[in-house]
Amino acid sequence: MKETTYEEIVRNLKNRVYAPVYFLMGEEDYYIDRISDYILDTVLTETEKEFNQTVLFGTDTDMAAIINAARRYPMMSEHQVVVVKEAQGLRNLDDLTYYLQKPLLSTILVFCYKHGSLDRRKKIVAEIEKRGVLFESKKLKDSQLPGFISSYLKRKKIEIEPKASEMMAEFIGADLNRMAGELEKLVITLPSGQRRITPEQIERNIGISKDYNNFELRSALIAKDVLKANQIIKYFGENPKNNPLQMTLAVLFNFFSNLMLAYYAPQRNEQGIAAFLGLRSPWQAKDYMAAMQKFSGNKVLQIISAIRNCDAKSKGVGNPSISDEDLLRDLVFFILH
Repeated sequence: MKETTYEEIVRNLKNRVYAPVYFLMGEEDYYIDRISDYILDTVLTETEKEFNQTVLFGTDTDMAAIINAARRYPMMSEHQVVVVKEAQGLRNLDDLTYYLQKPLLSTILVFCYKHGSLDRRKKIVAEIEKRGVLFESKKLKDSQLPGFISSYLKRKKIEIEPKASEMMAEFIGADLNRMAGELEKLVITLPSGQRRITPEQIERNIGISKDYNNFELRSALIAKDVLKANQIIKYFGENPKNNPLQMTLAVLFNFFSNLMLAYYAPQRNEQGIAAFLGLRSPWQAKDYMAAMQKFSGNKVLQIISAIRNCDAKSKGVGNPSISDEDLLRDLVFFILH
């Protein structure tokens, strides 16, 4: 079995099609946790788990103990499950190669290898791909977060307004475990019978202002709305804990960097720009289309440089005393003029 996607792995697990070894690796914990938890929750019945489910930790065990556990036969069950958490802490991982040459098919052996990936040139990788499932869990790009949010909620038969999705993406960022927790909070707080999440609900339950947030600041800059931009800066200055400058700079840098790329899109329409930037839908390209009418390519380059300079000053480089609010105000003035 070759390396596969998260969706394919879950589909096979739901159909009770199991591999003898799952090696789950990568920088994004969320998918690793979801797959391993699903295996722990569903493969065995509660009665079977007592004798046939083993959870080990890479920092507290070794490959010899793991292989010995994997070679045990299940007791009054079709399968046994052995899950190795924090597998990145294991020594002598290459010793697994000997087990992989003839794995016990009644054992489902799962490795959760976080914050990194195996060198794909190693023999062990080829052996895993030959007899098991190798899955790399990659960090999502910022542009992919609204899609993740929509898909997560769709599985619960709930819709989310595009603006609300953007607000969540920009406020939470690419921490998918935290994002899932906040989305669950929104689902629980939905009024009875309502199946659509709005910006107002996010404002009430997550603590993001629907009118004064990074999404609205970006919109004000695209529209060159000086009054609205300054109102947002003032609000940020009064509520610095919920609106840290670093988060705002990250949002602006991401947008203007993508805008610079958009100038090179073969087709400068919504579909062409969405495809070129890897956006989930043409709707997300509307802001880039509007910004290209307001900012020249040369100005965008200058803005990117100004954002970097602002970031350096916010960290004390060449800046003895300017507040974050004043730094942002100066940056916004430069962008708008």
